[in-house]
Amino acid sequence: MTRSLAADAILDNPAWSSLRGAHARFAERNGRAARYQSDVTPFHALQDPADPRAWADLTHLVEPGAAVTIAGAGGVAHPGWEVAGSIPGVQFVDVALRAEPAPEAVRLGGSDVPEILDLIARTQPGPFLRRTVELGTYIGLRSPEGALIAMAGERLHPAGWTEISAVCTDPAYRGRGLATRLIRAVAAGIRERNETPFLHTSARNTGAIRLYESIGFVLRRRTDFTAYRRLS
Repeated sequence: MTRSLAADAILDNPAWSSLRGAHARFAERNGRAARYQSDVTPFHALQDPADPRAWADLTHLVEPGAAVTIAGAGGVAHPGWEVAGSIPGVQFVDVALRAEPAPEAVRLGGSDVPEILDLIARTQPGPFLRRTVELGTYIGLRSPEGALIAMAGERLHPAGWTEISAVCTDPAYRGRGLATRLIRAVAAGIRERNETPFLHTSARNTGAIRLYESIGFVLRRRTDFTAYRRLS
């Protein structure tokens, strides 16, 4: 099932929806603030990033001096917090993707984490921690020698949607369409649940943006991924 470009407003704050719903088992919550367990993924979320009460609630989940990543907060400083850095991002939704299984892909799990982390370190698709693989279905492609050479999977899971994430390919195997095959395969699994794929990337990652637009994703909104540091 796909949806129109006028996507659900729930995608304006997908981490909050995920932590309150499908990913509640990974959540640490305090009032209007929530975070994923520290070894799952570094994302934090606020019910309303413009609400000072939510930022006050967040202080009870974060140690003084620690930094957190909040999407869509606009890079605005709040009492007790300072902006440590911000990356402009984009959010795409599936409107015309041809989803199909990839029979050659293998399901990735806990025993694959060392290989996954090695591939992530070499390709830098975004944050991936020891237990990120538990957030959803992750699949990969292996070389004839058995090495993990490409992967993709599911991360945020707001109601009715699933984010495709950790899309990466070993540099020696790029240009062969491996990422596209894996995106289509992950999307097929999402569609089977009557949900719609979406994804994020850096606004500066023009190569990824061209790929996503060419296979059926459309820009929904521009956002930011801002790091905030708790002052005291």
